[in-house]
Amino acid sequence: MSTRILVVEDEESLTLLLRYNLEAEGYEVDAVARGDEAEVRLRERIPDLVLLDWMLPGLSGIELCRRIRARRETERLPVIMLTARGEEGDRVRGLATGADDYIVKPFSVPELLARVRALLRRTKPAHIANTLVAGDIELDRETHRVRRAGRELHLGPTEFRLLEFLMQSPGRVFTREQLLDGVWGHDVYIDERTVDVHVGRLRKAINTRETLDPIRTVRGAGYSFDETFAKSDGALGA
Repeated sequence: MSTRILVVEDEESLTLLLRYNLEAEGYEVDAVARGDEAEVRLRERIPDLVLLDWMLPGLSGIELCRRIRARRETERLPVIMLTARGEEGDRVRGLATGADDYIVKPFSVPELLARVRALLRRTKPAHIANTLVAGDIELDRETHRVRRAGRELHLGPTEFRLLEFLMQSPGRVFTREQLLDGVWGHDVYIDERTVDVHVGRLRKAINTRETLDPIRTVRGAGYSFDETFAKSDGALGA
C-alpha cells in the first residue's frame, strides 16, 4: 500500500510542485488549500504524513497542528511545517506546537523529500523499507547491492537508481521526463533518449535468457516495473 501524504497549502503553484515531486517518489498525494478543509479531511481519512503551511485561510497551520496533537487518533501523526517565517522564535513556536520538522520557504525540493523520507523512516519504518523485493530480485538500499536468484548483479549507479525508482512504484507507468526528474534530478539537462539507453543497460544487467524481464515498455508512454512480475516469476519456477 502506498504512503499517503496530505499537503495543506494555499499557494497553488507550490501545491502543484509538491504534488508532482511527491508522486514521482511514489507517494499518494491529497491536497487542500484551507486549514478548516484539512481538519475535515483528517477526520475522514488519516494520512501517513502532513505537509502543513503556517499561514492558511479558514484555520491557521499552527492551530491545526494543535488540534492534530490534541486528537487521540492523530496525536502521533507526522507533521512537517512549511513557512516563510524563518526566525528562531517562529521555529521554536512551530516545533513547540507539535510539528516534527520545520522547513522555511523557499526550500530545496530534494531537501524536503529527504526530510519526508527521514521522518517516515523514524515514525513509520514499514513504509520506508531498506530492501525492495519483487520475484527473485532483491535491492538493498543501504549496501547498494542487487541480487537476482541469489546471484549478485553488477549495476552502475544510474542503473541502480533507475531500478530502485521503478521498483518502489510497481505497476505505475513513468514517462521519460518523469524518470529524468526522479533519477537524474530536475537540474540536469539531458536528452530524454538517455533514459532509453540506461533502461537498455539495466535490462542487460538484470536479465538472462532464462529469466523474465520485469521492466515493461509502454508504447507511447514510457516504462514501468511490472506489478505482476513476482507472481509470474513464481509461476515460472513452479
